[in-house]
Amino acid sequence: MQITSKTSDPCDAAADLLAIPLLQPAEGAKGKDAVPSLSAAIRRMDRRMGGGISAALAAGDFQAAAGQTSLLYPNSSETQVKRVLLVGLGRAGDATADTLRRAAGSAVRRAGRGRNKRISIWLPRVKGVSADAAAQAVAEGAVLGSYRFDQYRDLGEADPGSIRSVTVFCTSDKGLAQVRRALTTGRTLAEGQNLARDLSNMPGNDLPPAKLASEARRMAREVGLRCQILEVAELKRRKMGGILAVGGGSARPPRLIVLEHKPRNKSAPTICLVGKGVTFDSGGISIKPSAGMEEMKHDMSGAAAVIGAMRAVAQLKLPLHVVGVIGAAENLPSGTAYRPGDVVRTASGKTIEVLNTDAEGRVVLADALHHARTEFEPDAMIDLATLTGACMVALGESATGLFGTDDALIERVRAAGEACGERAWPMPLFDDHRRAVKSTIADVKNTAGRDAGASTAAAFLAAFTGDTPWVHLDIAGTGWSSVVHPYQIKGGTGVGVRLLLEMLQNW
Repeated sequence: MQITSKTSDPCDAAADLLAIPLLQPAEGAKGKDAVPSLSAAIRRMDRRMGGGISAALAAGDFQAAAGQTSLLYPNSSETQVKRVLLVGLGRAGDATADTLRRAAGSAVRRAGRGRNKRISIWLPRVKGVSADAAAQAVAEGAVLGSYRFDQYRDLGEADPGSIRSVTVFCTSDKGLAQVRRALTTGRTLAEGQNLARDLSNMPGNDLPPAKLASEARRMAREVGLRCQILEVAELKRRKMGGILAVGGGSARPPRLIVLEHKPRNKSAPTICLVGKGVTFDSGGISIKPSAGMEEMKHDMSGAAAVIGAMRAVAQLKLPLHVVGVIGAAENLPSGTAYRPGDVVRTASGKTIEVLNTDAEGRVVLADALHHARTEFEPDAMIDLATLTGACMVALGESATGLFGTDDALIERVRAAGEACGERAWPMPLFDDHRRAVKSTIADVKNTAGRDAGASTAAAFLAAFTGDTPWVHLDIAGTGWSSVVHPYQIKGGTGVGVRLLLEMLQNW
């Protein structure tokens, strides 16, 4: 999608739809003050378009409540705009950058229902949100809101087509260069997130570990990342028994994927992003119930987020050494599958007692984290994984579980999540949780039971991070969504891409 900015009058643009976000009046306002106010620029546009906006407000048809929309049709020869969509932002004190992201998503989703190809969005002024932050949020919302996953459908002539362009209109030329940079950043981040959504939504039969690796390589070539794929022979040579054990039940063998962005400054900090890439999780010998198992194609959402984030890192040319490491495997039952009761030796030399083959993600990550730590000696590691149902029970789809061993890094990640609308909620990682994963016959066991399941899973991972500052993001509840909101459809969310970039850009 093309996103541009202009400072001219939107009425002169040949737009299929012009979205105008408006703020709600203060609570308790009466009389004229109870009607959403229009800036001088919007009043001029309203006069040129025949007065439809002010008429809708005066009639009380539109109060600008958060998420409210109203579609109008200009009745004037003074404009080329075919439709006007009023979008509510809620009250001024409550509006944030995510409010604008949602407003842009609503506008684009509404536009996408018809044959609207060219969209204009008026960039509003919101207290506490800078013009460039607002522009970035609008670009993100527009690109995310336009997302569709229909590559496996024959839409034929019923397909309304996709939106070709979005033009963001500003009040003046002041700060226009910053706004344009922010629009580019927003589009880049959202495109990275949409790539992660595509990968997460792909069915397991079409995305085995080797295909995930080839998709990562294809992306790396497009944006100039170094890509290394470790196949079975190399995994065996490096003694990566965790990945090999989990992938051993499938005829489609595992892979370790490494994506590397090197800046010009060779002394730049090194940050490793580690993703769980279980391309389909049946549970293995400890097989899952059939109900809902189709959702297990999303069990590689952490890997998808790392691939999408690395794409954006390269395109934005961040002055950091950023490495993405992905453990990719398919967890299936067969005569060669690993079993409950097995003891697996990982690349670190630590052994894992397998009590449940459905606790496989952490076994894969044991090797991926060790590889990231020892090969790149990073200043920080952040892993993303759809790891535990326990985290989903605790936080639902509202927040990602945030665990870690370094308070400063935990706060960096938490603040980044708040800033970009991808909340990460700090969760406990106590010594009790570390003791709970100790095994009587091996170094650690891969499950400590139901109690504190998300925390004990994080404690298991911590055993493979050494003294490197580390954060674990459990995206079991946020990696895919069962509900629709202004910039999210059902399915893979691509969560983590914008959070990681928000953190990295402010490192």
